Amino acid sequence: MKQQVRVIKTQRDYDAAIARLSALMDEEFASGSNAEAELELLALVIESYERSKIAPVCPDPIEAILFRMDQQQLSKKDLVPYIGSLSKVSEVISRKRPLSLSMIRKLHTGLNIPAGVLIGDSDDTDVDLSSEPQYNYAKFPVQEMWERGYFPDFKGGVKQVKEYAEDLVRKFMRGVLGDMGRPALLRARLHQSGSRVMNEYALLVWRICVLKKARTINLSSQYKDGIITDEWLRDLAKLSRFEKGPRLAQEFLADNGIALVIEPHYKKTYLDGAAMLDGRAPIVALTLRHDRLDNFWFALMHELVHVQKHLKGTHVFIADNLDDKTRSSQEEHEADQWARDALIPAAEWEKSPVKTTGSAASAIALADKLRIHPAIVAGRVRYETNNWRALTGLLGAKGVVRKNFENQLGGPQAHTS
Repeated sequence: MKQQVRVIKTQRDYDAAIARLSALMDEEFASGSNAEAELELLALVIESYERSKIAPVCPDPIEAILFRMDQQQLSKKDLVPYIGSLSKVSEVISRKRPLSLSMIRKLHTGLNIPAGVLIGDSDDTDVDLSSEPQYNYAKFPVQEMWERGYFPDFKGGVKQVKEYAEDLVRKFMRGVLGDMGRPALLRARLHQSGSRVMNEYALLVWRICVLKKARTINLSSQYKDGIITDEWLRDLAKLSRFEKGPRLAQEFLADNGIALVIEPHYKKTYLDGAAMLDGRAPIVALTLRHDRLDNFWFALMHELVHVQKHLKGTHVFIADNLDDKTRSSQEEHEADQWARDALIPAAEWEKSPVKTTGSAASAIALADKLRIHPAIVAGRVRYETNNWRALTGLLGAKGVVRKNFENQLGGPQAHTS
């Protein structure tokens, strides 16, 4: 009697199919018979069901290394050129130390172990192990990144952080910059002001840190071109007179579709702030390198002018070192002038006694008239007179800005709520 082969859906179906397959295998039947066709079809149905229920066995990279050692009669000492030292070899073989991409690359090219086996089920399947990495990952500020908590899943210490720099940095960058995350494209020119060229690796990491933080900010609306005007900037400046003015500024910007992020600078970046685009969403990022109210408000206005006038599709990142007096581009001059006028309109500055006397009383009087913090006027006096000791008492306590953003100064655990 001919039996019909059905798709297996349950364990009961599976058991019945196995029993039928076993019975068919015990029979003798002619080639091309219905029984032979049933046997072949039943075997395919059973195999399909087993594949859907049983996870495939992934080749183990350590077993692959041990197999190659046995095959080529290699000792642990022979693996030192690929892994680094005899102690590291022992730790890797005993599964106490994970393989780094650097080790994997050397084992792949030196011992011809398949790349897919060595990488396993990690997220680095797009790595070209047949060539050297396009970046010198040792140049990334991995120690600073580790100290800031940007490698939360990494269990090693600072020495191991440097050894696994390529793995950690690739994971850190993954998914943040889209196609720009590819090493060959990350060297695109970043617009920066001043004569001191910032470390491109540290600047790139800082930029990614900012993007990650910016994406945690809840923007109440979408940014619209033209929203930033003289009046809008002056309304923003008036928030400075409040104790929590910097934090209020962040909320004000979020209501207008602009993310304000605080991310301390990395060494050799000489960075005060930047304006950038994340798609179409503008971001203003400040480092608080100089943690003073006057510096915060001037840097904020400066970057907002960049957002208003200079950010566009081909000009998506502008980094600023405001201490560098050699800045000479038209964009920087324009941002400086508009920022100064937004905080203290030129007409008000010209007729105020503070311009000539530089006294605390006249500075406070002008601040009261403009409804801004006296620190802003004090900062303007210090800038105009080049006397950086003037009106120190009006600048506010040290760390006055940072205290508004204490929950945002760490690594990935910092959020802007």
